[in-house]
Amino acid sequence: MNLISKNGASFFQFENLNKFAEIRHGIFTRHFGYSTGPFQSLNVSYGLGDAKENVIKNRQHISRAMGGQALVFIEQVHNDQVVIFHSQTSASSVGNDRAFEIGDALVTNVRRKNLTTQLADCQSILFYDPVRHVIANTHSGWRGSIKNIIGRTLAVMKNHFQCAAADIIVGIGPSLGPCCSEFVNYREEIPQKFWHYKSSTDHIDFWAVSRDQLISAGVLSENIETANICTKCNTEAFFSYRGEGQTGRFASVIGLI
Repeated sequence: MNLISKNGASFFQFENLNKFAEIRHGIFTRHFGYSTGPFQSLNVSYGLGDAKENVIKNRQHISRAMGGQALVFIEQVHNDQVVIFHSQTSASSVGNDRAFEIGDALVTNVRRKNLTTQLADCQSILFYDPVRHVIANTHSGWRGSIKNIIGRTLAVMKNHFQCAAADIIVGIGPSLGPCCSEFVNYREEIPQKFWHYKSSTDHIDFWAVSRDQLISAGVLSENIETANICTKCNTEAFFSYRGEGQTGRFASVIGLI
């Protein structure tokens, strides 16, 4: 990944996705925003205790950095529901603290809309099909991983937009790494089929889970880029619920120009 500074914001970009001029994307750091206290400073989420006016300004700041295109949010619930954003869909993305729909993945072929996920340890997985010109942004915590929201997202891209998995380019964003993803109650929380991703110290490698789910669904290994950045180990750059408790949410964004 490459760290970019643009329009007063800092964000990471995947090298594989950055090859395509028809899309914009960025995994934003927590820097250069307006929030204070535990939400310092580029928090994009309502309902955490941050002032609404700060969140609005932070979202506007990110929109400007992404070329002024509207940010599209859904209400994330750690499930496996995939939402399709249609051309006729109306979604207020900055000042409205109510997302237009509930789900944990967004898929669209609509231009000038930035699909956005809100994160503080969970994975953002960005998808782009350069053949069908379809994008997706998936929010995958450990619950989403065991429900295979990645596979659900790819199924929607295939069935609704006629995408072929072998054409799709994918980036797995900064998130809780295997160094910090300890599950002391893994026997109750994690299905047994995932236990081979567990270390002897009860840490589970969900980066590897995501990569294997992508490949199992037909995505080519060479089309997958993993950030390999642990959010808990890097709270100076990213919000981390595991590392900080009360904290903000950083943004992951992808849009068709």
